[in-house]
Amino acid sequence: MAGKKLTCLDCGQVNRVPAEKLGSGPKCGTCGAALMPRKAVEVDAATLAKAARVDEVPLVVDFWAPWCGPCKVMGPEFGKAASELSGEARLVKLNTEAFPDAGARHGIRGIPTMISFDAGREKKRQSGAMQAGQIVGWVRG
Repeated sequence: MAGKKLTCLDCGQVNRVPAEKLGSGPKCGTCGAALMPRKAVEVDAATLAKAARVDEVPLVVDFWAPWCGPCKVMGPEFGKAASELSGEARLVKLNTEAFPDAGARHGIRGIPTMISFDAGREKKRQSGAMQAGQIVGWVRG
């Protein structure tokens, strides 16, 4: 079995993980970091670009900024959703204040905005703060 490609969110190495092992806490073969973390992981623009292009598991990105009130409300909810979706999808956060080019590249007009990528393509996007259950439903829907 070929397995699914996943970009390590820590070192950027591409790993191949058997589909049946995605929920079993797979680790990066290079640095040992969790490949399917049970929490939302903060990423930089380069890691996001590579993971969005390479990953064969849904990658859900929360574009946010530290000064954004709705983003602050949604942050913990996004983290809860990441825990519930572990093994199905990876949830990451990108600070649009720190990486404005990444926000522009993805056409982010308002925050928070979530974009779901799968196999190199944007599948869907949603703007506005959501609760954990809504995020999980949106990812699975």
